[in-house]
Amino acid sequence: MTSSNTQINTKENASLLDYLKTWPLFLLPQHFLSSLIHWFMRIKQPWFKNQQISQFIKLFNVNMNEAQQQSINGFTDFNHFFTRKLKNEVRIDQTNDKEICCPVDGAISEIGLIDKEQLIQAKGHYFNLSNLLADNESLTETFIDGSFATIYLSPRDYHRIHMPINGILKEMHHVPGNLFGVNRASVKTIPNLFARNERVISIFDTPAGKMALIQVGAIFVSSIETIWQGVITPPRQKSVQNWKYQDDIKLAKAQEMGRFNMGSTVVLLFSKDMIEWSHELTPNTPVQMGQLLGKISIQ
Repeated sequence: MTSSNTQINTKENASLLDYLKTWPLFLLPQHFLSSLIHWFMRIKQPWFKNQQISQFIKLFNVNMNEAQQQSINGFTDFNHFFTRKLKNEVRIDQTNDKEICCPVDGAISEIGLIDKEQLIQAKGHYFNLSNLLADNESLTETFIDGSFATIYLSPRDYHRIHMPINGILKEMHHVPGNLFGVNRASVKTIPNLFARNERVISIFDTPAGKMALIQVGAIFVSSIETIWQGVITPPRQKSVQNWKYQDDIKLAKAQEMGRFNMGSTVVLLFSKDMIEWSHELTPNTPVQMGQLLGKISIQ
């Protein structure tokens, strides 16, 4: 099992270039720029949105053969393209009932064990579980010494998020915050990054106990949504928003649960000794929705 304890004595040092990439983020009006992107992505003039989509496909080498809608003329705006559906056969659940499937396309940022309340952000860089969970004591206690996986979605990736395991939704929290970038340079240079950025925390009861699926916002991530609540942000709030769900909202493994309108990061949390991550998954490993992420430890 990959453990955070195995990396305590090593550190991934940031380069001068990493700092040059990230320091402007402290100066930029993050939320204002993200609001502009939100508007920009929803311009519907055919000549404009088609040009933007075409340029984006070329710039990021997007594989449109996987998309249900392959003609750029079929998208109403850039956001419709960005959150495009894929063909059913190109992303399937490859796991059994005792396994966890990857919820997104992207790359492993970090994966392992939570050391009391410390999670690895990058080698030698840590952030705090309580801070990540907006100082919610009950949730923090649930995931102390548990397991975590952080998955980064690049702009070219598929941006719908799916359930890694069958789950019953119990609560959700929207935590306002910054919108720093979440790429490799940022995780090495911005302390406590994922606990500083805006995020939506969804808590499920699952066959592997409690699970938190956290959608972390970032610069230019103009909207986060779930299938049960719709768009959570915008509008952006100044305080933590909380929802409790008494009715059973059941989501099956591999079912879509939400999406990013522009790219970002997903953090998964499980309680202590409940799952074991796949040994093949290490930082920077590319992953696709549906592939094996880990196994349930309990019977």
